[in-house]
Amino acid sequence: MNDLQPISLPGLDTRRPLAIAGPCSAETEEQVLETARQLAAEGFRIFRAGLWKPRTKPGGFEGVGAEGLAWLRRVKSETGMYVATEVATRDHVTAALAGGVDLLWIGARTAANPFAMQEIADALRGRDVPVLVKNPVSPDLELWVGAVERIYNAGIRRLGVIHRGFTSIDKSLYRNHPMWSIPIELHRRLPQLPIFCDPSHIGGKRELVAPLSQQAMDLGFDGLIVESHCHPDTAWSDKAQQVTPQALAYICRNLVIREASVSTESLSELRAEIDKLDDRLLELLTHRMRVSVEIGRYKKEHGMPVLQAARYEELLARRAAQAVELGMDREFMRTVLQAIHEESIRQQLSVTGE
Repeated sequence: MNDLQPISLPGLDTRRPLAIAGPCSAETEEQVLETARQLAAEGFRIFRAGLWKPRTKPGGFEGVGAEGLAWLRRVKSETGMYVATEVATRDHVTAALAGGVDLLWIGARTAANPFAMQEIADALRGRDVPVLVKNPVSPDLELWVGAVERIYNAGIRRLGVIHRGFTSIDKSLYRNHPMWSIPIELHRRLPQLPIFCDPSHIGGKRELVAPLSQQAMDLGFDGLIVESHCHPDTAWSDKAQQVTPQALAYICRNLVIREASVSTESLSELRAEIDKLDDRLLELLTHRMRVSVEIGRYKKEHGMPVLQAARYEELLARRAAQAVELGMDREFMRTVLQAIHEESIRQQLSVTGE
């Protein structure tokens, strides 16, 4: 994908962060226009609003549909902003492009469905429009890459992705767990692919929009797509995670944008120290696995089961508590220990199966 182009539109300043802002849902013409006017007054250039809203259960507000395209055209004519909306079917793509929408994004539920992605890709073939693909709801990097590749194969070159977090059964501060390692790995594999962050859906609360936006900038993300509503407390969908245009402008003005190209001697020394620590970690893990093999042999000789659930749960709880005392994140330590335990079990099974 070396021929990818920036997510650019005529006259648009693409310096980081490129911000796309607007309400979760287009509710009424008045709400759309009022929000757009306030965002335009704060300097935002791309207005987003959901016209077709995939809901988890039937009976909820599923968007105004194609009726809202006329409202977006008014936004363009009255404010000069570009407009963006989510598409999930071939008909959505056709209607949105005929209605003058400038940028399309594909939601998390749709990105998880290869049949739906191919349908959208077919509808986009021969078009020249910026498209952003949200990560699938599950933490599956290959599924995300596959969704991107389908759009790329349709000839779309102004192509990017949106990191909106992942569904997790674990309790968390966030609505959708960030799992930053996944977009980081995506960037490693596809470095030319622009990455936007959706702090609204990751956090699920408006007070998390600012810190998540800063984290995205610290990781070198190209832009943000944020839900902003003129009266967020009365929003018809996802009101807890929407911010006012004025609050969003304040957040964006206070973001610290670090240049990735800056390199200092001190940074090089710190990276060298990290490399040494990683080497020590590998040595310790190798030693631990050798001990696990010996434990496996002992269990085999004495007819003991490999997996001892009670000890495993006690170890997880104790080490996670120690991690908190040392200033580390509990869930991070649980994830690390679970991975180590799975490999230990595999090593022991290889011995008992001899």
